[in-house]
Amino acid sequence: MSNKQLTITASILAKTEKREFVKQALLKLIPPTLKEEGCLNYDLHQDNENPDRFFFYENWSSYDHWQQHNNSAHIAAHRKATEGAVVEVIIGQLTPVS
Repeated sequence: MSNKQLTITASILAKTEKREFVKQALLKLIPPTLKEEGCLNYDLHQDNENPDRFFFYENWSSYDHWQQHNNSAHIAAHRKATEGAVVEVIIGQLTPVS
């Protein structure tokens, strides 16, 4: 699995009163992430029915590259900065079949 392309879905639910703060924090992740080795795309979306919910749709050239991303300094700083502002994070790992 470590050498196959990996698609990630990340669902982030912000506290309503922290929605804009979380949105801005998520937007700040995009430029450094797009520069990471193995990042094919890193797209942020906001739910039309629940604006407190954000989704990242990500494609990585390998599981190992995604793990490097998860252990990066900007992700660690983001987690610390948004602590208490996020209700839940749900991560999905998908492998292309077609």
